[in-house]
Amino acid sequence: MIFDPFDDYETRGYLRNRAGEKDFERIKYLEHRAFLAKLEEALGHLRKIERLTYRDVCDTHKTLFAAVYPWAGQDRAEIVPDIAVGKGAVLFAHPNDARIAVEHALAIGHDPSLMIRKVGEVMGYLAYAHPFLDGNGRTIMVVHTELAERAGIGIEWAATNKKDYLTALTCEIQNPDRGHLDAYLQPFLRKAMGYQKLAHHIAGTQGIDGSSDTSPSDTNVLGSFSEPIIQTRYREQMQKRQRHDSKK
Repeated sequence: MIFDPFDDYETRGYLRNRAGEKDFERIKYLEHRAFLAKLEEALGHLRKIERLTYRDVCDTHKTLFAAVYPWAGQDRAEIVPDIAVGKGAVLFAHPNDARIAVEHALAIGHDPSLMIRKVGEVMGYLAYAHPFLDGNGRTIMVVHTELAERAGIGIEWAATNKKDYLTALTCEIQNPDRGHLDAYLQPFLRKAMGYQKLAHHIAGTQGIDGSSDTSPSDTNVLGSFSEPIIQTRYREQMQKRQRHDSKK
């Protein structure tokens, strides 16, 4: 099933990309080319900002993907506010809550001691937010890398196993603040490598080019928030996450 939240794939291509492209391999190529072309610019801009905000995350997405998607930099609350989006067993944040999740991650990430201890929790909240229709993984990787650099650390992503990482990330999203992703990432923490190496490091991360994806159906429209089943699923998830938060 094609991820088609606009319901116009046949006439305007995948997610209304500028080329009107429908071929998934071609779309991944266009995304990766745009990402590599703008990666250093995005990192350089974040480096100049004293304290990152949600707007900076959106601006990072726009910088990286504006060449591919005309809506780059606009979050789900702006363009598809009534649609629930998920991936596998994961239900991402309600569009109106994506900003809250990102701001929570940034609040932790701006404290160097917390960032070191909760490096996985920060990534988990950024991933749960899933603010954009596409390009989330690469955008939050750039933001997360900047936060880690400020805390004096880096993650040796090339040494991680993507399957194991995604399993830990899924557990983190579904059961936040339990340390699932912190525990997985801790063995891969290293001293900060310096800004001159960051772009090359990110570009070489396993799967960053989308080559491990097989189809654009990994992310799915689960339904409208007006549907009782979606309301129930979302309510249960929020209650579960709030219980975890209350125990912190």
